[in-house]
Parts: sequence; structure tokens; C-alpha cells
Amino acid sequence: MKELDKGRCDGRAKIIKALAHPSRIFIIERLNERPYCVNELTALIGADTSTVSKHLSILKTAGIIEDRKEGTSVYYSLSCPCVLSLFECIERVIESNLERQRFFFQSSNK
Repeated sequence: MKELDKGRCDGRAKIIKALAHPSRIFIIERLNERPYCVNELTALIGADTSTVSKHLSILKTAGIIEDRKEGTSVYYSLSCPCVLSLFECIERVIESNLERQRFFFQSSNK
């Protein structure tokens, strides 16, 4: 693998790893609605503040979200909303897999 290709693939893998947790996907979906602070996200997720903060840190390091301070609160928002397109693609893969499973199940029951 060429060095340029390796670097590009490594960068993509880091972003995909940052997305690879149900709570982080949930956070991204919520941040698509509006900015949220840690306390609001903690209440929505039902996890402790330190866990949610860690998820936010991972997403921020990957460049998916950004933060801004307002008084004593820090609000998080999507810095790259295009990540939602990846979620749409994943949904299409899930639907395609389900359709194949249905076809296989129907074919095997004949």
C-alpha cells in the first residue's frame, strides 16, 4: 500500500472508530437537531457525566463535533453534518441485508 493511501485509510479508520458506539451515534443524531450541553446529553442518554464527556471528547478529537462555551456551560454541535449521509448509507445497507435475508428465507422454504 502506498504511503498516501495508507494515510488516507488510517484517517478514515480513526473517524469510523469514533462513530462506532451506539451512544456516540445517538449524540450525533441529537446534535443534528440543535446544540446540547453535557448535562442535557447525559439526561437523554442515561449515562453518567464522565462517560458522556468521554464520548464527546472522542467525537471532538475526530473532528465530527465542536464546542463553544456559554457562561459556565459548554455546548456541542456538529462540525461536519455530512456524517449523517454516512448514517443514511448504513441504513440502506441494513435494508439491503434484510431484503437478502427475506429472499433467502423465502427461497429456502419453497
